[in-house]
Amino acid sequence: MPTDYNLNKIKQTFFIESREMLEEMERCLLELEKNTDSEETINALFRSVHTIKGSSGMFGYHEIEKFTHIVENILDRFRKGEILMDSTLSSTLFACHDCIQELFNLFEENENSQISPEMREKMNDLTNRLNTYSLPENKIPVNDNAEPQENNGKSSAMANDSWHISLRFGKDVFRNALDPYSFINYLNEIGQITQIVTITDDIPKAEDMNPEDCYLGFEINFKGDVDKKAIEDVFEFVKDNCEIRILPPNSSIDKYMDLLSELPESSEQLGEMLVSIGVITTDELDAALKAQQTKSDSTDKNAEKALLGDILLEQNIVHKQVLDAALNKQQEIKKSEKKNLSTLRINGEKINQLINLVGELVIRSSNVEQLSLQTGDTELAESVSDMIRLIEEIRGSTMSIRMVPIVDTFKKYERIVRDLSKERGKEIDLIIAGGDTELDKMLVDKISDPLMHLIRNSIDHGIDTPEERLRKGKPRRGTIYLNAYNEMGGVVIVASDDGNGLDKDRIYEKAVDIGFIQAGENIPDNDLFQLIFEPGFSTAREVTNISGRGVGMDVVRRNIEGLQGSVALESVKGAGTTVKIYLPLTLAIIDGFMVQVGLHHYVIPQEMVIECTDIEKEKLMIRGGGNFMDLRGDALPYMRLRDFFDENSTTPEKENMIVVEHGSRTAGLVVDSPKGGVQAVIKPLGKVFSQLKWISGATILGNGDVALILDIPKLIQKIEGKSAVRSERQIGN
Repeated sequence: MPTDYNLNKIKQTFFIESREMLEEMERCLLELEKNTDSEETINALFRSVHTIKGSSGMFGYHEIEKFTHIVENILDRFRKGEILMDSTLSSTLFACHDCIQELFNLFEENENSQISPEMREKMNDLTNRLNTYSLPENKIPVNDNAEPQENNGKSSAMANDSWHISLRFGKDVFRNALDPYSFINYLNEIGQITQIVTITDDIPKAEDMNPEDCYLGFEINFKGDVDKKAIEDVFEFVKDNCEIRILPPNSSIDKYMDLLSELPESSEQLGEMLVSIGVITTDELDAALKAQQTKSDSTDKNAEKALLGDILLEQNIVHKQVLDAALNKQQEIKKSEKKNLSTLRINGEKINQLINLVGELVIRSSNVEQLSLQTGDTELAESVSDMIRLIEEIRGSTMSIRMVPIVDTFKKYERIVRDLSKERGKEIDLIIAGGDTELDKMLVDKISDPLMHLIRNSIDHGIDTPEERLRKGKPRRGTIYLNAYNEMGGVVIVASDDGNGLDKDRIYEKAVDIGFIQAGENIPDNDLFQLIFEPGFSTAREVTNISGRGVGMDVVRRNIEGLQGSVALESVKGAGTTVKIYLPLTLAIIDGFMVQVGLHHYVIPQEMVIECTDIEKEKLMIRGGGNFMDLRGDALPYMRLRDFFDENSTTPEKENMIVVEHGSRTAGLVVDSPKGGVQAVIKPLGKVFSQLKWISGATILGNGDVALILDIPKLIQKIEGKSAVRSERQIGN
């Protein structure tokens, strides 16, 4: 049982990492469509496909391995400059990416799955398309039983030399469900083992042997038209349980360049890197460091420090080509360390459980605080205060674990924009900004579909074909713009395009036909545009596979409001449309401002509270059927929550005005009394309370009472009279 468990965990890691390689493959293909000369991108693309091929073969998914090997051969030719990346090859490689992804989906669901005839036909078609880019002697048959042929592209000298591989497996290899011979046998699939010697020095006496321990070592001579990275990839999933040393076939400069590129991602200094690959000796490094120190001491303090690389070049110890490669490697390591600093992959369910526990801890700490204040014990109150401060720090740190940059979500749309724009005969660029803005991972996952609808609408309805844009005096290529930024303790996501904008006349005509408004009724543009978020409201004159079926924008609003957010739309005819999505940072724990209305308590998200002030009843006035207050010379629309919630208790002599803001809109809420700040652990409302449209959730107070969390965006809409639903003045209507 433990063996099966370990094997399943390893396979889970394999699928996760393979999907990351697929994402990298897609990213590189998108980049190469913009710049086919980027050597870094070309190499990254080749490495991603190569890794998928090697790891698939290691785990016995040979269908993926064989198909990916064909793709790898073509990429190898492209990398060597033997073929060019044109639109046809690019489209074929994208299709190969999708095919590999389908294969992963198939085998992840059931590793014993059989490839369907339709899938087989697709793979054969892609193989034929790739074969047009292969050398005649290297064309690969589509026969299922045919083995892929190696594309020999290296010198004969390299092919005739042998690699020497020293292997020493760790004792825990068997316990981790790994078979040393499976890795060695796989070497024969990428080349030929010409000699192998089993090392038995570590085998103890019979009475001291543990049958679950591995004591094996091997010395292997190996021939193959592969690089060192390919050999290392064979042992990718056992590298933590073995010691491996690979000696290259020759000692040329090319070998040192390869060794540099294969160095582990450690923070080695330049001299240590050069010593580790054998370019210089330790004595030569020590002498160069002394010369560097002497030269630095003899120069002006304000002058630039002598560089070790310059010293080594002056002493003719190292070739400049190798030195430059080492310096580049060092920079790559620094970038990688900065990017992946303390990165740890954690199961999402474990994080959710931790956040729930922290939420319960916050609730209990509020109760303890109240009890300590009732005792009048000063020392106890101070201790509790310290405890609450630490809990707040724990809360902040815990919540930050689930915060992720939104850039990965934005990047997913690059492929979608590419494919859909080509399908509709359009040329569209996706511009991304604010990708480092962080948002709760749960929100990021749930905002993906609404953003998808917005992008599809922009492609299908907003942006014209190149010819139409040129006739209108616009650039040939259209633009969709995605941006994210923090505002008032939340996040704003902006999706805009430079298309035609909304057709007000068409929307008005449709609204009259449906019965949303009366013919001749005067309605502001902003209110008119909001009608497109109503279910079934679509002005599309044709139905496509992209949009036009009367669904989409209502889904956008419903999903966003389900995340306690709101959506606003602006459009200028002929210039484009902008949609702004306002979201909270998280749906777990918020800083709130608690108020009392009658016998009940309500919580307002702290970041939406602008000010709190006593209010004199004389300042409240009725104008044109709406409530307004004179706030420092400005008319502030407001609502008395006591009336809105039908509170029948005695009205206090003095009331308070809470000024709230969401986006660019401001309003006032008249309450009986403010109670101050509170940490609100958001609890979802059950189905019984699902009709409470002005409430976004509930929280448990320290004394055990329940306080409802107000949905400020909807209340502001209600106060301004701009709510899409004109309902009676009561909760849930």
